[in-house]
Amino acid sequence: MTHGRQRHFTITLVPLLVLAVACSPTPEPEAPDQASPAAAIDAPATDPALVPGRQFSEEDEAEYLVRFQRLAEGGQTGLGLLMYDPLEAVPGAVEVVPFEPIEPGSGRIETQALRDIEAFAAERNSSALMVWRDGVLELERYFGEYDRDTPIVSRSLAKPLTGIAVGRALKLGYIESLDQPVADFVTEWQGDALREQMLIRHLLDMRTGFLPQGLAFEPEHILNRAYLHPRHDEVIIHDYPLVDPPGTRYEYSNATSEMVAVVIERATGMRYAEFLSQELLKPLGAAGGDVWINRPGGMAHSGCCILLPGQTWLRLALLLLEDGSWDDVRLLPEGFVDEMTRGTPQNERYGLGVYVAGEFIERRGFANPERQAQFGILGVLHSEPYLADDLFLFDGNSNQVVYIVPSERLVILRTGGAPPQDLEWDNSVLPNLAIAGTRREEGETMPTPQRVPGS
Repeated sequence: MTHGRQRHFTITLVPLLVLAVACSPTPEPEAPDQASPAAAIDAPATDPALVPGRQFSEEDEAEYLVRFQRLAEGGQTGLGLLMYDPLEAVPGAVEVVPFEPIEPGSGRIETQALRDIEAFAAERNSSALMVWRDGVLELERYFGEYDRDTPIVSRSLAKPLTGIAVGRALKLGYIESLDQPVADFVTEWQGDALREQMLIRHLLDMRTGFLPQGLAFEPEHILNRAYLHPRHDEVIIHDYPLVDPPGTRYEYSNATSEMVAVVIERATGMRYAEFLSQELLKPLGAAGGDVWINRPGGMAHSGCCILLPGQTWLRLALLLLEDGSWDDVRLLPEGFVDEMTRGTPQNERYGLGVYVAGEFIERRGFANPERQAQFGILGVLHSEPYLADDLFLFDGNSNQVVYIVPSERLVILRTGGAPPQDLEWDNSVLPNLAIAGTRREEGETMPTPQRVPGS
């Protein structure tokens, strides 16, 4: 892999021009904010997302328009963005020893349960599937042209990675705490009374107060510029609207996660790719990949757009399963995983880059729950409660999921494209099949199931 390379792939989108939904879980309509008058910032007379921001060099603006047109053309065909350009290498370990799967049924999970898991994933346009239980890889399958070495287009699987990256920076002392102001690193915000209230944790729990994700069809729209511009980090820092005071409201936003790369680079003095490589992938013995950067030598996209093989994502999940330690070496601060898996008053089902079980709901969306209800956004189906209430997961566009169940010592990974329209994804199926299909020793009980309202 070389600096500045391109990788061609397909991000399937609805046949429309969709802002940064190429890395967002669910396209959602833009709408007036529904926060209470006490929490919301006074609405400006004009749409802040269309207020002209700073213009950069003619070369940068021309490159932005080329990218915008490329996304527009892909959206019209339903294919979406066809390449990340340029890419920067994220080197992995020098010697990668892959996990080898055991014979199905020879571990803790019954053969039929593993068959049912594989069948469910195979029917739903999956690329990779892994089931890890109690120290062994009980199932590993790849579909189509994918294999163990194929880089997975992460989409929003990159967001929990930002949480892990911040945790590593905390452990190394580059960041003081989750409650340190972002303005300590983004000094351009010093003196801005509202932006000075934004904390590091808000970059991970989606409470920055930034304009939420939505649909945008104009090249001048801030959502498109914050995604495609060759200086997207500067666009976010200087032009991205704040619509709520930080910490007061959950709103899903790619720009929120994109700021993590800025903080990591300024806090550590390392490039984002270098930091991930040296401080996470190599200590984990994981294979590397590539990350999209906005221009040669520019800023990485941390909210999406990193390409890593399936077993690397598995190792990242296992790091959290092991409470931030790997081979008896603590990579994340003690108690950090607990912080990651704790919801907020504004959204009990979202922690620091990961989704948590919370109380059972049949459909859980990615947007603010109030907006999901207001606009009739279905969200991801959960046909039944999770059989373990400590389950948490990575969840990205097209139902790319990594379930982590500490009480069961269980990790399940599924990546791929969106399922066929007649086979809806159901988030409860894979973990519940594995938990229900686990052979238990005498006296061993089932885990505590997810809470059900009114029970």
